[in-house]
Amino acid sequence: MSNHNFQQPQTVADTAAVDNAAQPIGVVLEIAGSGSQIALDLQRLNACTQDADPSVALAGQVGSQIKIRVGDTWLLASVRNQRQDRRANGGVLANIDFLGEGNEEKLTGKIRSFRRGVTRYPVPGAMIYPATTADLRQIYASDGRSNIQVGTVYPTKDIRAGIYIDAMLGKHFALLGSTGTGKSTSAALILHRICEAAPDGHIVMIDPHGEYSAAFKTNGQILDVTNLAMPYWLMNFEEHCEILLTSNGNERQIDADILSRCLLKARSRNRLAENLGKITVDSPIPYLLSDLANEVQTEMGKLDKSTNSAPFMRIKNKLDEVKNDPRYQFMFSGMLVGDTMADFIAKVFRMPGEGKPISIIDVSGVPSDITSTVVAVLSRLVFDFAIWSREEKTRPILLVCEEAHRYVPNEANADGSTVGNILGRIAKEGRKYGISLGLITQRPSDLAEGVLSQCGTIISMRLNNDRDQAFVKAAMPEGARGFLDSIPALRNRECIICGEGVAIPIRVSFDNLEEIKRPASEDPSFVELWNAPGGEEDAVERTVERWRSQGV
Repeated sequence: MSNHNFQQPQTVADTAAVDNAAQPIGVVLEIAGSGSQIALDLQRLNACTQDADPSVALAGQVGSQIKIRVGDTWLLASVRNQRQDRRANGGVLANIDFLGEGNEEKLTGKIRSFRRGVTRYPVPGAMIYPATTADLRQIYASDGRSNIQVGTVYPTKDIRAGIYIDAMLGKHFALLGSTGTGKSTSAALILHRICEAAPDGHIVMIDPHGEYSAAFKTNGQILDVTNLAMPYWLMNFEEHCEILLTSNGNERQIDADILSRCLLKARSRNRLAENLGKITVDSPIPYLLSDLANEVQTEMGKLDKSTNSAPFMRIKNKLDEVKNDPRYQFMFSGMLVGDTMADFIAKVFRMPGEGKPISIIDVSGVPSDITSTVVAVLSRLVFDFAIWSREEKTRPILLVCEEAHRYVPNEANADGSTVGNILGRIAKEGRKYGISLGLITQRPSDLAEGVLSQCGTIISMRLNNDRDQAFVKAAMPEGARGFLDSIPALRNRECIICGEGVAIPIRVSFDNLEEIKRPASEDPSFVELWNAPGGEEDAVERTVERWRSQGV
């Protein structure tokens, strides 16, 4: 590398004047398919740090962008890592990942019509230049597809970061980040932007902690145990088994056979069934819980003395418990026996939306032993609705699942639950039927591996755990490697977005969300709350009262 190319400006004041962007900062040493090695000049890097352009000031640093001229095109690459060159008067060696290329405008030297991928690689010895904010503006400019703007591109102050909404939803997406990184607020921001872009959309969000009701008061339908009114007869046979069978092993199979016979008979009693002719145990046809209990009783009455009546008693006892427990009333109330299926689906899927394109289903009040079954029923309704409405005009549905690792766990934590099966199926086949899946989790390593790999767009905030970082790296595309190394160093409300939803991987600072649109997930301030005593006795009394009445 001749010194001629790296002549230093005299003073810092001159540095800005001598356009740092026009002077090389290093040279290509070695070229390989996806990434290559370069040598950087330390003096030039130091001179660039004083530049007014934040992109030039970061030139050569890990995660920054650099450009290399090849013929009349500019290649863009991101710096993956740096290490000291051990040789005499050594500079800095770095590996880079190619992002794409753009044409050079002859008069201005600017980059235009940027595209992913590389057609011609540079040769060793080619000069390397810093990418300027103007270059980045061209790279991150929208290509005309409909997009939602969620923040600004790091390190610039004014380049807007957009996500292509069709590409993101068409191939599923995942939002990952450790607790406390601003994940819930970022999820609310993305969903608000989608609602603004599509005010007649159909979004269903499963909210296990009741955080999002506050964020979507104005433009969402909030459903919880008080007004969900989810009829028990919508469950298929597998879901009935999950709630009503308490046994394991061989006994479970015996119980399941009895339940199957009795459930089919109970469903057959409805006049809907008479009109349909042939029905199955899975058909969503209303039946009376008392009919099911009577069928079990009748079957038990047919037994001869030597046959064991225990399986019948187990089912009957569980049925009584479910009918009489006030916590189950949102689903197993005697009031829910009417044929409300069309109304229920229209309400949950927002068809028509009436200006509220999102329904927040707050399952925080659902008894923990049936939460996963409730989520399974809702997810399966989305899937079955999409399959049975193929004759109609497609109305895509976005299903967003917060705390996704609870519902689609990896093999080590798998419990064979129906919710894991149905969400796994939606991940694999959903997009053929117009269903998009959005997974939000702070423990990606606890997610089923196949499900994360089905997500075409990954939005990763800071992950503090090594296992989670490794898991996300394995799921992300090659070109994003340089960005991935900065995942542990991201600040709150910053993220890396890569995959289908963006032209090239980007690091983004999320926009501020107005107070009224934020979820209720702020961490409590211990010191402030502990220093504001008073009224504790009454609060304890009221809490005990609510506790005893179980929200009834």
